Amino acid sequence: MMSKAFVNGRIFTAWEELADADSFLTEDGTIQWIGRREEMPAFGGEVVDLGGRRVIPGLIDAHMHPVILADCAQKVSCLPPLVSSIEELIVELRKKAEEKSAGEWIQGWGYDEEKFREHRAPNRWDLDKASTEHPIELLRSCSHVRAVNSKALELAGITRDTPDPVGGEIERDENGEPTGILLENARHLVGEILPAKSDEQRVQELTNLGKQLSSQGIVAVMDMGNLESEDFYDCYQRAAQSGMQQEIGLFYIWDLIRKNKSFRWNKRRADPEQQIHMSGIKLIADGSIGGRTAWMYQPYKDSTDEYGISVCTDEEIDSAMAFCKENGCQLSFHAMGMRTIDRVLDRVGDEKPWIKGMPHIRIEHTTDPSENAIRVAASNGIAFCTQSIFLYSEIESYLNNLGLDWIKRIYPIQHILDSGVKTALSTDAPATSWAVPSDPFPNIKCAVTRYAYDGTDCGRENCISIETALALYTREAAQIAGFRRLGQLRPGYKASFAVLSEDILQVPADRIDQVRVVETYINGNCVYHR
Repeated sequence: MMSKAFVNGRIFTAWEELADADSFLTEDGTIQWIGRREEMPAFGGEVVDLGGRRVIPGLIDAHMHPVILADCAQKVSCLPPLVSSIEELIVELRKKAEEKSAGEWIQGWGYDEEKFREHRAPNRWDLDKASTEHPIELLRSCSHVRAVNSKALELAGITRDTPDPVGGEIERDENGEPTGILLENARHLVGEILPAKSDEQRVQELTNLGKQLSSQGIVAVMDMGNLESEDFYDCYQRAAQSGMQQEIGLFYIWDLIRKNKSFRWNKRRADPEQQIHMSGIKLIADGSIGGRTAWMYQPYKDSTDEYGISVCTDEEIDSAMAFCKENGCQLSFHAMGMRTIDRVLDRVGDEKPWIKGMPHIRIEHTTDPSENAIRVAASNGIAFCTQSIFLYSEIESYLNNLGLDWIKRIYPIQHILDSGVKTALSTDAPATSWAVPSDPFPNIKCAVTRYAYDGTDCGRENCISIETALALYTREAAQIAGFRRLGQLRPGYKASFAVLSEDILQVPADRIDQVRVVETYINGNCVYHR
């Protein structure tokens, strides 16, 4: 049996009974004891000196999209500093076209029109300047909008006569011609014809992503669904065999997965004690702030009739809930706008919990919750999973679409916590406008300071403490996502933790994003050393 003593650290445990410690003992990757070194039981195994550094529980990203994030590494980045204008984007796409055979797809990710000098999205005619022989597809940073060129529209059969799909919009110019901008469910019209990757490619991409996550102190993530109806469980299993160390819980997009006739819920695969496991079903109920598609009661800035888009039907909500009850799994809703959050909770809020050990219902993003929605969630054990990184990185779009007064009211994390709602912090990577979207530290920095990256004050009455932010990224994330024996450093829990370059509890708040991970341990084994 492998025994180790980790000593001489400054340990934030996230365990409410013991706030900090300096040493702990492990056996076979499990913590047996934690406390002060002078009180440590007799020990004869290996001793690891932590060098006086700050130690935190391994971080848990309770809402991200690893398959999409891993895929993005192979595509053209549409973000600064590489791309700061549509003109520069065209140059990068032309370079990619030179590497491709005729007719091959060119794909990009992460564009945010407000970060372009032109302050608009690239349309089909812009993208045609890069190539008319290659179909081009760009995924907006929020993942709710696609921009495509004329060749891609042709291959998807989208013309001026194509009707908008339910819950989506084909943007059109003043003459009724599609512009190449496909919002919400309309984006699937192109998504369904994109070239499929081989399982081997997926496995290698996920294996590489695991190394990046380890370098960020991330020991577990929830895959909150993909833009395809495919089940990637087997790819994750193979990635784990190839060296991916993180625990992964998988959610499935109901609108897509129900179309896959071969999909079945597998109770053996849903065992949360496994490294890779099925977790739940997710519905997309509205869009994004950046795309002006999150469904609101009040119109977006400088508009009298733009309220966003309600994406899912009552039948989809009811059928997804019935599926989750039957199979004993979690039900999740993407809901950003106040009107959407209210609508979802009006329909499911009073349902009695059908699972134990984690919330039966999760609301993702929860950008602009009403007071009633917060009360309903608190009273019925419904969890929120939110992302302050959106405020931090997408401030241009938020200012343009909401205005500063509205911005100061959204993502009211401290108020939500004070109201008794169980809450987690996460990144939604890669669905945000940041060069390294899974990096936890800018996200934590914004939650603590409520300043965007450009210095905009986003409402400091909802700042949370650094200790709270870390708890939301560790203990609370584990409990909401259902990861067993993770998120705290305490006896009986896994020895999965991160060693930091600086003491994140002591550095000035405006330097939190400069903190780096020095080492990451998963189940007592060092999986990353800086």
